[in-house]
Amino acid sequence: MKLLVRAFAGCLAAFALVACNPTPPSADSRYDPAKMDLKPTPAKLSMERHKGPFATGDSLNMTALLKPLDPAPVKVVQLDTTHKIIEIAPGVKFSAWTFGNQVPGPAIRARVGDKIRFSMTNRSDETAPGLAMTAAPMMHSMDFHAAMVSPQDKYRSVAPGQTIEFEFTLNYPGIFMYHCGTPMILEHIASGMYGAVIVEPRDGYPTKVDREYLVIQSEFYAKLDGDGRKVDGAPLYVLDAERLRAAQPTHTVFNGSHNGMVKNPLPAKPGERVRLFVLNVGPSKTSSFHVVGTIFDRVWMDGNPDNQMRGMQTVLLGSSSSAIVEMIIPEAGSYIMVDHHFANASQGAIGLISTVDKPKETELEHHNMEASAVPTEPGAAAAKLAFESKCLACHSVGQGKKLGPDIAGVTRRRTDAWLTQWLKSPDKMLLTDPDAQAMLKEHNNIPMPNQGLSDTEIAQYLAYFHWIDAQGMPAPAASAPAK
Repeated sequence: MKLLVRAFAGCLAAFALVACNPTPPSADSRYDPAKMDLKPTPAKLSMERHKGPFATGDSLNMTALLKPLDPAPVKVVQLDTTHKIIEIAPGVKFSAWTFGNQVPGPAIRARVGDKIRFSMTNRSDETAPGLAMTAAPMMHSMDFHAAMVSPQDKYRSVAPGQTIEFEFTLNYPGIFMYHCGTPMILEHIASGMYGAVIVEPRDGYPTKVDREYLVIQSEFYAKLDGDGRKVDGAPLYVLDAERLRAAQPTHTVFNGSHNGMVKNPLPAKPGERVRLFVLNVGPSKTSSFHVVGTIFDRVWMDGNPDNQMRGMQTVLLGSSSSAIVEMIIPEAGSYIMVDHHFANASQGAIGLISTVDKPKETELEHHNMEASAVPTEPGAAAAKLAFESKCLACHSVGQGKKLGPDIAGVTRRRTDAWLTQWLKSPDKMLLTDPDAQAMLKEHNNIPMPNQGLSDTEIAQYLAYFHWIDAQGMPAPAASAPAK
């Protein structure tokens, strides 16, 4: 009898659980494969070339500011491949490969259940207006992470002049990467062939916001062109295959440009709720996305509201990972978007959400300084990267002294011999050199640590300092005589 009672009680408990959870996750109709379109029509390949614009479609978004969702259930999208020169930082003219003739490629905005009718002509054999060909035509393809299709059919590589057409239905909500899938995929992504597909839930998002923006983080691996080619008088930069394979980027950026959203902040007003669609395309680094001065009220990993977290400070995104983050702008100010992996931030992964049009640079932290021109001499260019990674916390370039002296005019204040000795052993110089001791006293007795620089690195720093002073930047008002 006791066994029967226990069995009956167990049945009641099980019934109660079912009653409280009438629809187990496996039965969620939104993710029922039987209701998904898993049999798209075969792709078509032709020699009928697109002409005119490189990107067309009402669902396309060309900038960080996102348009409202196009209500059409079928999104007709044309994204052609091109080779062109882009400027990833002031003076850094990079030979890029693109979708839609821009980096990142235009973002597609749609919703679950919509059909994407896609076409792409490989136009890498065309010369963009006003620019000479800097990269040879080559095979390209399209890989949509938002699609459920046969890669062998839809993502095949197409030759210059060929056009591929295919369609697919969006079955899951999220922020999905698209990229070229032609080997070597690493090189194609690092050359600029990537973008985003934003797929809203069928019934929309559960919250209302005042602003929506797209932020795509990516890496560039640039070196000076070995043939010394120039673009509009500036040196041409090309892909550095060695740094690429070693995952050592020269620039890490938001929306294709070093500090681009510092120069042109994303507008907002105090009290507004802002929704950011954040995608890290890599190709190799992880992003620790953070906005200084606020907290992410909601985070939907991969852009799906079912994957919700609350009250987050930082969102960790691997390559091709994404998230929707929402936050309140509490008061007037400039809210700094940054990769909290600060090695990436120092390479340009910086942006602003701001209540003012043009924030004063002096009000921003050192890692938000505007990108500057780059020396053409490789050693000086290498020193600039090292300086911006290691030294900007204590030294400015033409903005006045900080913890240490302003570097502008340093080659007019000091001889190369003095600077060489200082960079080699600042700790030893502080024991005997009166000028080093005076500089220490002037800067609150905070000594410069020994960086352990090699002779080659010191020579590169000297080349960079001479390059700075050759630009005509005024030196600080208080200047010591040359020693």
